[in-house]
This record gives sequence, structure tokens and C-alpha cells, in this order.
Amino acid sequence: MQNEVWFRPLVWMDYRLAVLFTVILPLILLIWAFVQKAEAMQRLLTIYWRVSSLLAIAIYLLIAALPVGFIAGIMARILIPVALWFWVDLNEEIEDQPQYALKFAFNSWRWAISVYTLLGAIAQLPVLQCAVSRNAAADSLCRTWREPPILFKEYFHPNTTLQYLGFIGIVGLIAYLICLIYFVFIKLGKQGRTAIPH
Repeated sequence: MQNEVWFRPLVWMDYRLAVLFTVILPLILLIWAFVQKAEAMQRLLTIYWRVSSLLAIAIYLLIAALPVGFIAGIMARILIPVALWFWVDLNEEIEDQPQYALKFAFNSWRWAISVYTLLGAIAQLPVLQCAVSRNAAADSLCRTWREPPILFKEYFHPNTTLQYLGFIGIVGLIAYLICLIYFVFIKLGKQGRTAIPH
């Protein structure tokens, strides 16, 4: 029980930071970019939302206590900074834009979320044991990491079964993996590191 107490506040703080950095701030930036007609930022934020959808998928998998949810959560944290810095054409276009508040806010968020997600991925490495442990349901570490997803279910899906939400998570993960494989093995070879095909 003592082991459970010391890291629970850190887990909840991580989920709160995730809501701020991965949902609220990029949504504000996307709206701002549309208002300012900053096309490169719009494009990069659209790519971000596609990649970060793996975080939402992980939540649904964890609600249903599916061990792959722990792996999906860590993979999302690795893929997000890759997606935000990978595109040469978008990086150059954003760099060439005049200095103004949106550019400063966007670059500040991009650096902040990159540091946050990479440090979070490192900090969550011990959680990978929950993906392979037969006693994950009884393990205090695994149970504590599932508490925020369970609260999410109570708020947004109070009358939905765990099995159905797990099914949604599995379907989402399969679709995500198909899109990722298509991008890596087909689209990347044709486009390279340009977000806009020529």
C-alpha cells in the first residue's frame, strides 16, 4: 500500500499534463492557425492529431484492461515528437514565417510536448511489465495507471460495457497500425520527408 501511495499523484499529474499538452493546447493552436491562415502549422497540427490518436486508443484499451494499451501509450509518446519534427518542408515553411505570436506559441508548444512525451516514455518504461505480466490486474503499478482511464469511462461512457470499449480500442489500434504500415512502407518511399506531395 505504501508503494501505491507515493507514485499515484505522479500518475494523475501525468494524465493532467497529457490533457493540457496533447488536447487543449494543440486544439487552441489549430483554431488559431486557421484564423491566421497559417497553412504549414495547420498541416502539421493535422498530422499531429492523426498520430496522437494512438493516445485515445490506448485509453480505451486500458479501460478494458487490455495489456497492449500500455504499449500503445508508450508508442504514442515516441511517435508524437517524431511526427512534429519529421517534415522538412513544413519545418522550413514555419521557420520562414515572420516572427509573430502564433509562431512563438506553436514552437514553444512543439518543444514542450516533445520534451514531455519523450520524458514520459522513459518514465513509463517500468509500466511495460504490465503488458506481459500475468498478475497485471493485481499489481499496484498497473492498477494505478488504469485509474484515470476508468474515471474517463465513468464520465464519458457510464452505461457502456468494458468489453465494448475494449472492442473500440482494438478496432482503432488495427486501423492505426494499417495506416502506419501504409505510410512507412508505401507513402514514405514516394514522398520522403515532405508532407505535401509534389
